[in-house]
Amino acid sequence: MKFISWNVNGLRAVAGKNFREAFDSLDADFFCLQETKLQAGQIDMEIPGYDSYWNYAEKKGYSGTAIFTRHRPLSVTYGMGIGEHDREGRLITLEMNDYYLVCCYTPNSQDGLKRLSYRMQWETDLRNYLLTLDARKPVIYCGDLNVAHNEIDLKNPKTNRMNAGFTDEERAKMTELLDSGFTDTFRFLHPTAENIYSWWSYRFHAREKNTGWRIDYFIVSDRLRPVIKSAEIHTEILGSDHCPVELQIS
Repeated sequence: MKFISWNVNGLRAVAGKNFREAFDSLDADFFCLQETKLQAGQIDMEIPGYDSYWNYAEKKGYSGTAIFTRHRPLSVTYGMGIGEHDREGRLITLEMNDYYLVCCYTPNSQDGLKRLSYRMQWETDLRNYLLTLDARKPVIYCGDLNVAHNEIDLKNPKTNRMNAGFTDEERAKMTELLDSGFTDTFRFLHPTAENIYSWWSYRFHAREKNTGWRIDYFIVSDRLRPVIKSAEIHTEILGSDHCPVELQIS
C-alpha cells in the first residue's frame, strides 16, 4: 500500500505544470495534498480510478487539503470538531478498515511568531484528536507539519533557531507527539540521513543550493512499525516549494 503527501502550494498553479505527470508516475493508493488554495468548483480534477475528498478554507485562496484514494473509506471527517481550528480546511480523516489516514496542513507560526500561541493550542488539540483515533485503530498521519524536528532536519539549524518552524516550542510538541506512541517513518528507516529535505524557500536559490528543511512527514502509530516497507522523499519532483513524501506499508 503506497501513500503520497505533497504540499502543492496552489493546486491550480501546479496543475498547469507537472501535477498529472507526477501523480501518475508516483502511482499511489492514497495521494494527500496540502495548501490547495481552492474553493469548491474552482478546479475540475477527476482522476480515473480515484475518489477525491476536499476540505476548503473559508478564506479564499488560502490553505485547504484534499485526498485522492483508490480505496473507498468507511467514513470521512473534515476538521477535528473544534470550531477555531476547522475554518481553514486543514484536516481530513479517512476511516479505513484497519487504520485511519489523517491528512494535515499544520498552521505556520508566521514571521515574528505572531501565531505561535495559536499553533501551540492546535498541537495540543491535534495530539488529543490523534490519540482518540489511535485508541480505536492505528493512525497514519501525514502532511506539511511546519516543523523541522531536529537539527539534522534543516540545513542551517543554528541561524534558524527560534524562527517559525524551528522554535523550541514547536519541536517540543513534535517530541511530545512521538513520545505518545507515534513514529516518524523517515527517521525510523533513515536515522542518520543528512541533507534530505522536503521544502526550500523560493528565495536565494535555496533549492539549487539544497538549503532546505524537512517539514513534511508520514507519522504512524508505533504498532505499525513492523509493516513499514519504505519512507522516501522525492526531491527530484518539482512544481512546488515542497516535494512529495512517500510511505509504503505491507
